[in-house]
Amino acid sequence: MFELEMDNHAEPGRVRIFLQGEIDISTAPEFKSKLYDIVGDGENDIALYCDGLSYIDSTGLGILVGALKRVKNHQKSVYIYQLRENILKLFRITGLDKVFVLEESV
Repeated sequence: MFELEMDNHAEPGRVRIFLQGEIDISTAPEFKSKLYDIVGDGENDIALYCDGLSYIDSTGLGILVGALKRVKNHQKSVYIYQLRENILKLFRITGLDKVFVLEESV
């Protein structure tokens, strides 16, 4: 089970998304649908706040990479905040810490 909450009123040109729960093969289709609806054509920077995200598997990571590709087409970025240590380790192992902008704090 996961939850996704959006706040696009904070800063012009940036959409804030708050993730909670687990993103895995069973929740991935819903996550992809919601995230891609928010990202749209990728004309805004995306800020993902992940302090409530307890788990993500390779399916979820692939969805994040797809969102990144959309925003990169418009010279925008995906910023990821407050990753838990277990998920940060996964980003480092897969090399995704080099393609996303990982921030320690807000």
